[in-house]
Amino acid sequence: MSTFDVAVIGAGVAGLAAASALAESGRRVIVLEARGRLGGRATAFTDRETGEPVDNGQHVLFGCYRETFRFLRRIGAEANVAVQPSLKVPYLDARGHRSVLKCPALPSPYHLLAGILGWSGLSWTDRLRALRLARPLLSARRGNIDVRPRETVAGWLTRHGQSGRLRGCLWEPLAVAALNQSPSEASAEPFVRVLAAMFGTAPTDASLVLPLVPLDEMYARPAERYIAARGGEVRLNALARVQVEAARLVGIESRGEPIAARTVIAAVAWFDVATLFSGDTSMLRQVIQSASAVESKPIVTVNLWYDRRVMDDLFVGLPGRAMQWVFDKRRVFGEQASHLSLVSSGAADLVRLDRETLVARAAGEVTESIPGAAAATLLRGTVIREKRATFSLAPDAPPRPAVETPLPWLFLAGDWIDTGLPGTIESAAVAGHRAAAAVSGWLPS
Repeated sequence: MSTFDVAVIGAGVAGLAAASALAESGRRVIVLEARGRLGGRATAFTDRETGEPVDNGQHVLFGCYRETFRFLRRIGAEANVAVQPSLKVPYLDARGHRSVLKCPALPSPYHLLAGILGWSGLSWTDRLRALRLARPLLSARRGNIDVRPRETVAGWLTRHGQSGRLRGCLWEPLAVAALNQSPSEASAEPFVRVLAAMFGTAPTDASLVLPLVPLDEMYARPAERYIAARGGEVRLNALARVQVEAARLVGIESRGEPIAARTVIAAVAWFDVATLFSGDTSMLRQVIQSASAVESKPIVTVNLWYDRRVMDDLFVGLPGRAMQWVFDKRRVFGEQASHLSLVSSGAADLVRLDRETLVARAAGEVTESIPGAAAATLLRGTVIREKRATFSLAPDAPPRPAVETPLPWLFLAGDWIDTGLPGTIESAAVAGHRAAAAVSGWLPS
C-alpha cells in the first residue's frame, strides 16, 4: 500500500485549495469526499425533473478575494468567472423603480462615496450620510478595525450615522449577504473586515465576480484534474474516519479500505468534526466541543423557470423583500428563456415554509418588481434549503479554531476556521492555503 504525504478530507473550496497547493509543491495528495459530488457547500447538482445542472445556491465573489483568485489561477480556472470593471449594482425598489449604484474611476474608498452620491435611488440626505464612513473605512484598510466589544453590525452602523434608505438599501443587504445573519445579531468585526477588503487599494476590489459556468465546473472539476495530473487522487463517496491513539495517527479508513498518509487536513464543516475521529480524541476535546457548539444559519434559494426572457440585468437587488437578490442564470446554464435564482440570506423565517409557498412568494416578488415578468408564464419552480449554509457570527459565538491543532500531524481547513472573515468562499480559500503552508512547514522536504 502506497503512502500519501497528505490526506485531505473534504472536497469543498478549502479542501481543494489546500490539496492543489500541496500538489503544486510536489506533495502526493489524496482527497476523500464523503458525498458523490465535489464542491461541498458550493456546488451544483442535476435537477431530477429536467436533467439540467443547478447550483445549490448563488455564490457571489468580490474582486478582493485574492486567495480565491490565487486558487483559480493555479488550477487554470480564472476564466470561469467574470469580474466587473467597477462595482455596479442595479436595484428595483418596492415600486419597481430601477436605480443603479455605480462607482466611478476614483481612488478607493472615494469611488464608493462618489457612487453613492450619484445614486438616484436615495435622497440627498441619505447620500450625504455615506460621507461619515470615509474615515472608518480608511482606518480599517490600514488594519485599525474600529469595533467596540460585543458590538453588532447594527450598532456599528448606528454609531457611524448610517440610517435611512442608505442603510436599508445598501449596508444592511450587504451585511446580510456577507454574514448570512441579521445585522442586529452579527458581530461588527467581520463585517468591517469585509468592507476594508472590498474598498481596498485596487479599483476592482469592490467589483462583483459572477461564475460563468455551474459551480462544480467553476472550480471543483478543474481542481480535481489539476491534482490528478500531479500524481494525486480525488475520491468521491469516500466517507473517512481518522483513528487516533496516544496522539498518533494510527490510520485512515474509507469504506473499509485503509488509507496510508503522513498528515491529515480535516477540511470538513463544523457540523462534521465530531464524527470524523475515533479512538483517543482527548487532545481534540476543545476543538470538537467548539465545533459542536457552533450555531448554523440557513440560506434559501428559489429557482424559477419562465417561458421567456424577463430581465436584461444579470442580477438585481430587491431591497425590503424576502428574496433579497435575483440572478438570471441564462448565461451560466446556456438557456434562452429566463432561469431566475432568487436568494434569501439569513432565512430563518423562510426555511420552514413548504415548497409551494416559497415558490409562490418568490414568483410574486418577481411579478411585483420586474416589469418584464408581467407577461411571462412561470413554467416551474424548485427550492433549495441550505439549513447549515454558514455559521453564526454573533458576539457570543464559540471561538473559531486555527488551522493547527494539538496533534502535530492534524490540520483544519474550512470557511469556519479563524480567518477573520465570515463564512465565504474567500475564507475557505484562505484557510485551505494556510493549512497547506502549515503542512509543508511540518513535513520534511
